[in-house]
Amino acid sequence: MGFMELASGRYSVRSFDDRPITSEHLGIILKAANAAPTGCNYQPQRIYVVQSDEMLSKLREISKCTFGARTILVFTYNKDEDWKNPLESGVRSGVEDVSIVATHVMLQAWELGIGSCWVNYFSNSRLERELGIPENESSVLIMPVGYPSKDSGPLHLHEECKPLDATVRFI
Repeated sequence: MGFMELASGRYSVRSFDDRPITSEHLGIILKAANAAPTGCNYQPQRIYVVQSDEMLSKLREISKCTFGARTILVFTYNKDEDWKNPLESGVRSGVEDVSIVATHVMLQAWELGIGSCWVNYFSNSRLERELGIPENESSVLIMPVGYPSKDSGPLHLHEECKPLDATVRFI
């Protein structure tokens, strides 16, 4: 499968079947995450793999957007390790770094037949507190992952894209 086929075929999965992700597939996905570029290669990202019933239950209380997944990835970055722009105070790369890593995860998972959904619908402070995330880390997203159920499919808006001239500027 070529990149454009992979990228355009992927959609946010909101219905998973009961099969657990194999350890082999999870390992491949995490290796893809580790290969993602980050600012100055500082690699501030942290990925928490949530699979225990206790922690999944906590995540289901924190966000209604877990979609019954048996594995949920929690993405954070270490605020002590992300790149800081020396030319502009307060500009840092943590969120962007995690976003690149999460995109690698989504695409690698899809290539393996594993669906995912990028979720920001939760209280970051509650998630960090209830999951025991260290204070020097900042949460960015959670990502339910798993094999799509038989009734899973893209929302009707998935294929609607603005024309390139609406989003691209040549200057």
